[in-house]
Amino acid sequence: MAKVEIIVGGMSCGMCQSAVQEALSGVEGVAEAAVDLEGGRATVVFDEEATNLDALRTAVEDAGFDVE
Repeated sequence: MAKVEIIVGGMSCGMCQSAVQEALSGVEGVAEAAVDLEGGRATVVFDEEATNLDALRTAVEDAGFDVE
């Protein structure tokens, strides 16, 4: 398992936080996703054989948020 921190832009409320967390949790291979609204970051634990950082970034962007 790998752990990565992603800087997420555009989150302004709890619904945004939930949307990012759901998007990341929906990626195959993600074991855990925790989103810090105030800090503007998401910490993701994932199986490197099932997914990668590009897929995580795409999930966040597809949810309507920026990855910095």
